[in-house]
Amino acid sequence: MSTTAPRPRLDRPGIVAAAIALADEHGLEAASMRKVAERLDVTPMALYKHVENRSELIDEMLDHLLAALPEGMDQEGWRSNVRARVLACRAILVAHPWMREAIETRPLATPQALAHMDALMAAMFDGGLSADLVHHAMHALSTRMWGFTRDAMPTPSVPEDPHERERVVAAFTASYPSIMRMATYAPHAAAGCDEDAEFGFALDLILAGVYQLHQGGWR
Repeated sequence: MSTTAPRPRLDRPGIVAAAIALADEHGLEAASMRKVAERLDVTPMALYKHVENRSELIDEMLDHLLAALPEGMDQEGWRSNVRARVLACRAILVAHPWMREAIETRPLATPQALAHMDALMAAMFDGGLSADLVHHAMHALSTRMWGFTRDAMPTPSVPEDPHERERVVAAFTASYPSIMRMATYAPHAAAGCDEDAEFGFALDLILAGVYQLHQGGWR
C-alpha cells in the first residue's frame, strides 16, 4: 500500500497565498508563475487553469491584502476616519513592502483598490465635504492613501574619511547653506528620519488643510 500523502488540491486562494509568501520572502519579482508553481510542486501550466497570467496574479495578491482593511468607519469625524484607514493601509504595506511596486505597476485599479478609494471618499462625504473638495483631497493624498509617498531625490552621502568629509561638508555648506542648516539643527534630521512620523505629519497636514477649506465654505 502506498504511503504517499495526497497532493493538496490546487485552487486560486492557494496560488495567491503561495505568491504572497514568495513576495514577502524575496520581493515581487520572485512571485513568477514558474516560482509559484515550484513552491506548490506543480507545473506552471497547472496554474493557468486558475490564474490567466502573472498580471492577474499580482492583482489577486494586492486585493487579498487590501481586503483586510476595515469595512466600517468607527472613528469620530471624517478626518479621524480617513487617517485611520490610510494608516491601516500603511501597516499592511510595511508588513508587505512589495505592495508598493504592485500598486505602482497595476494598469488598472483592482476591485479592492477601488473599494479603498471609495471608502475614503465616503468618509469625506459623510463629513459634509463637497464633491469638488473631495476630488482635490484625493489628489493631495496621492500615493499617501496607499501608505507611502514618493521621496525627493536623495542628497549626496558623506564620505567616511574624516578629512575628506570635512572638505565635502565645507563645500556643500558654502553652496547649499539652507540644506545644511536644516540638517544640522532639525532635532532628528542628522540621525535619520522616522518614516512613520514623517508620513503621519504629512497626512495630518493635508487633512488639516482640507478641513480648513471645508470650514471656510468650499463648494
